[in-house]
Formats: sequence, structure tokens, C-alpha cells
Amino acid sequence: MLIKRLFDILVSALALLILSPLLLGLAVLIWHKLGWPVFFTHIRAGKDGRPFRIIKFRSMLDATPDKQTDEERLTPFGAKLRSTSLDELPELWNVLTGTMSLVGPRPLLLDYLPLYNSEQARRHALRPGITGWAQVNGRNALDWPDRFALDTWYVDNRSFALDLKIMAMTVGKVLARDGVTSATSVTMERFLGNPPKGGASVNGAPPAQTEQRAATEQSEKEGSS
Repeated sequence: MLIKRLFDILVSALALLILSPLLLGLAVLIWHKLGWPVFFTHIRAGKDGRPFRIIKFRSMLDATPDKQTDEERLTPFGAKLRSTSLDELPELWNVLTGTMSLVGPRPLLLDYLPLYNSEQARRHALRPGITGWAQVNGRNALDWPDRFALDTWYVDNRSFALDLKIMAMTVGKVLARDGVTSATSVTMERFLGNPPKGGASVNGAPPAQTEQRAATEQSEKEGSS
């Protein structure tokens, strides 16, 4: 974990320095096309469920009486920011300051904390990441049970070598613009909680996978990637 943190500090500091002209240019474009402020900040759940403020580039217009939903507020310019993941670049500051890591489970809403079961809650054992095992294996196209299974698989199998692999895979996913949206939303549907055992599915997804099934599936994916 010490090596991971030192790597996070080094890479995020260098990336912010090298990408500063791009960050400035994007800020000017966002101000021109979407207005002020150019950053979107939001409270998310971090390591051990502790709240922190994530920072991203703004990609949506302000809500108005005739534009309320994400689909209505997302402009073609904003959609391009999301599809290229350029809106995520300011999160490098979160990494540098220690509230996030380069690789880890994505930070989700505080509202979700009481909705997790004990297995899903283990995703908060680590700092959340800009990218992660779920992001390179489906991103927003995944349903919630699969996403959480991938997150906990990473918690159990994390290593510096795996982090490097995920970062390399992320480049390919970003270039392919793969998994940016879900089947029914421009982002990802809200997590509504888990169904009772034997009950109906939640969010249109099947009941959560067992840890054994998740580990088996991820081992197969590692072997074929």
C-alpha cells in the first residue's frame, strides 16, 4: 500500500504538470459552451465510507424547468467529454491529495452506503479510484451486482502488477469509448438496493453473484485479455 500511494503521488503530480495546458484549454472551452463554474464537485463515499468531495469537469447544463433529466442536460460537447473521459482529469487532484487513488473501486453516492450488503460494502476497504477493475470490464454498461462483484474481486486480488494492467487496459477502453453509457441511461441508473433472497431483481439486474463465481469469471477474463 505504501508503494501504491507513492506511485499515486508521483504519477498524479507529473500528470497535472504535463497536462496543465490541456486542463486550462478544456476549462476555457467548458466555460464558453456550458458556462460557469467549469468544475463539478460532489460529495462521494471514500475509503471506509468516509465522505470526500470529488472534482470533475462539468459536462451538463444547469437544470431548468424544461431541462431536468441527465439526457436533456447533456449537450453533444458534454457527451464528448464523457466518452473520452476528459471530464475525469481533475480527479488527479483528488489522487494527489489522498482522497482517491489512480486505481480502485469508483466512488459512489453517500446515499448508497446503507443499501449495500456486507459483501458489497467491502469495496470501501480501499481508496476509490479514477479507474478500476469494473471500469475496464464494462464500466457503465455493467449492472450493479456485476459491478460490485468486480470491485470486491479487486479488493481481494489487488497488486501493483494488477494496477499497471488496469491502467494499460484503461487507455484502450478510453480510445474505444467502450461502456460509457448503460442500456437505459446516459450515465448509470441509481442503485436501489438488493432484492430479498429469492425475490425480484433490482435495477433490472439478476441477484448478486457469489464471490466464487465472480472470482472464476475474472480469472477467465484475465486469461483472455
